[in-house]
Amino acid sequence: MPEHAVIIAARRTPIATRSRAFAKLTVQDLAAPVIRAALDDAEMTAGSALTVADVVLGNCMGPGGNPARVSALAAGLGVEVSGSTVDRQCGSGLAAVLDAVRAIGAGDDRARIAGGVESASTAPSRSIDGKVYDRAPFVPAGWPDPGMLEAAEDLARADAISRHRQDAHAARSHQRARAAREAGRFNDEIVALEGQTADDSIGVGEPHLARARPLFPQGTVTAGTSTRISDGAAAVVIVPERRGLPGLAVRSHAIVGCDPSLPGIGAAPAIQAALASAGASIADITAVEIVEAFAAQSLAVLGRLGIEEDDPRVCADGGALALGHPWGASGAVSLVRLFSRLMRTGAPAGTLGLAAASVGGGMGVAAVVEVVR
Repeated sequence: MPEHAVIIAARRTPIATRSRAFAKLTVQDLAAPVIRAALDDAEMTAGSALTVADVVLGNCMGPGGNPARVSALAAGLGVEVSGSTVDRQCGSGLAAVLDAVRAIGAGDDRARIAGGVESASTAPSRSIDGKVYDRAPFVPAGWPDPGMLEAAEDLARADAISRHRQDAHAARSHQRARAAREAGRFNDEIVALEGQTADDSIGVGEPHLARARPLFPQGTVTAGTSTRISDGAAAVVIVPERRGLPGLAVRSHAIVGCDPSLPGIGAAPAIQAALASAGASIADITAVEIVEAFAAQSLAVLGRLGIEEDDPRVCADGGALALGHPWGASGAVSLVRLFSRLMRTGAPAGTLGLAAASVGGGMGVAAVVEVVR
C-alpha cells in the first residue's frame, strides 16, 4: 500500500490586501520566511534535523523562474534541495501539497515542504502583441470562460442564492475571523512580515454590506460578498507516517474537472470524491476549510453537499471572504487553518478534517486529513 504522508508543521504569513502592507514584497520575500518557520517547527517536533527533498509551491501570476526553487534558496535550504512550482489557479497551494504527498506515497522517506505563495502586488503584466491582459484563457476558444465575478453571479442565479444570504454569509465570515483574532487563534500560525502580525481585511466593509451596490445590473454579487485580491504565503512540512510523528495524515485527496461555465462549483465534486476515497461522509468531518472566493460560490458548494450555510464546522474562524485570497496560497492556507483548528487545539487522534478549493476553468481540489498522535 502507498505510504501515507503526515503534515507535522504549518505556517502562513498574514494576508494583506493587494498594494497595501506587502506592496513591495516579492514572492520569495513572502514564501521564504514561512518555509523557514515551518521547517524549524517540524525539526522541533521531530527532535532532530530533517532532510528535505523538495519544495513545492503553488503560484498563479508569476514572476516565473520557478518561485519554489528561488524561495527555497532564499530560506537558506541547501543547494541540493530542489523546487517545483504548480499552477492550478485558486487550488494551486493545496494541489502543491498533494504533489508532495504523492511523492512520499511513492516511497521517498525524505521530508518535503509544500504550500503556496502569491504576490498580486508585484505580479508582472502579461501581454500579447503589446496588449496587456489580466489572465490567460482557462479553456480553448469556443468554450465558456467567464471572469470570476461573472461566474459567481451566474452561480448565484443558477442556484437561486439571494443577495440577503450572500450578505449574511460574508458578515458571518468576518464575525468569526474577528472573534478568532481577538482570541489569539491565529497567533501561532502566523509569521510576521514588515511589522504586520494580523490579516488586514477582517471587518473591512462589513458594516456596509447591505448598502453595497451589485456589480452587475439586476445582479446580487457585490464587492462586499467577494473576497479581496491579496498577498500572502503558506507552507507545511510533510513526512512519511511511519516516522510516528504527530500531525495531520492525508488520508485521501481528489482533483476533478467540472463545467467551465460554472467553475465555482468545482470544490463540491472534489469533496465528494475525496470523501468516497476515504470511506467517510460529510457527517464524519469535524473541521472544514473551503476557500471562499465569493459568498455565492461558497453557498453553492455547501448546498450541493447538503451542509447548512451557518454550520460551525465550516471556516469556523472565518474564511477568505474575511481574511483575503492570495490565489496561489489560499489552498495551503486552508491546511494551515486545519492544522491550527485540530493539532494546536489538541483534537483527539482519529479526528477528521477537510480542505477544498474551486478552480478557475472548471476544476476542484480536496483533501481529507486525520489527526494522528
